[in-house]
Amino acid sequence: MKPRAPADPGRWLFVVAAEIEARALWRGLFGQDAPALQPWRLMGPVGGPGVVMCGVGKANAAGATARFADGHSAVVSIGICGALPGPTAPSICDVVVADRCVWADEGVLTPEGFVDCERLGFPLGPYERGAVPVSGDLSDLIAARLTGLPVVRGGVATVSTCSGTDALAADIAARTGAIAEGMEGAAAAHVALMMDIARAEVRVVSNTTGDRGKQRWEMKAALARLEEAAQRLRAP
Repeated sequence: MKPRAPADPGRWLFVVAAEIEARALWRGLFGQDAPALQPWRLMGPVGGPGVVMCGVGKANAAGATARFADGHSAVVSIGICGALPGPTAPSICDVVVADRCVWADEGVLTPEGFVDCERLGFPLGPYERGAVPVSGDLSDLIAARLTGLPVVRGGVATVSTCSGTDALAADIAARTGAIAEGMEGAAAAHVALMMDIARAEVRVVSNTTGDRGKQRWEMKAALARLEEAAQRLRAP
């Protein structure tokens, strides 16, 4: 059976990494506390959106998305993120709707700098410079539903090593052009692209990046904002 159009949130698959994120998402989507959450288990009401708590990192995100995406009209990677430095850096509790999901670590580090897989002759997929394209119509729809919240659009870098030094944060921002970093988005989006399913990434900024001891964190407020965003994304 062909899934309903991506405009119907009732057939979206929300891929979320950690339990604290999953509980905030669940409260927003369904207006109640989550039941017992288990990794890699498809959850959600019949006729409503699906939620899978994949676990942290690229492998978890890719595997869980591939296992459960079939039959859904869209894959939405959602959770919290860190703001990367730069003139367009988002603020704490901003909602980032990705305009691309960028693999930030795949390549080789040389004395002359980082060389991505495409330049090495091993492209990661049918896209350029490791930037997985999101579905524009879906991302626009999500941004419209989030009207009234502080929404920013920009690239989100997917990393395995988060930026706990100023040097690494600046390097990731410069190389990818991203405004925020997470650990799952490009993996989920890549799988959805290869399965010909609409895809998007939505992140709430919970912290700054850079030298770990100087970072600013507002986890409680970011999770509350994630719940608020999920309320606006629930099926009408």
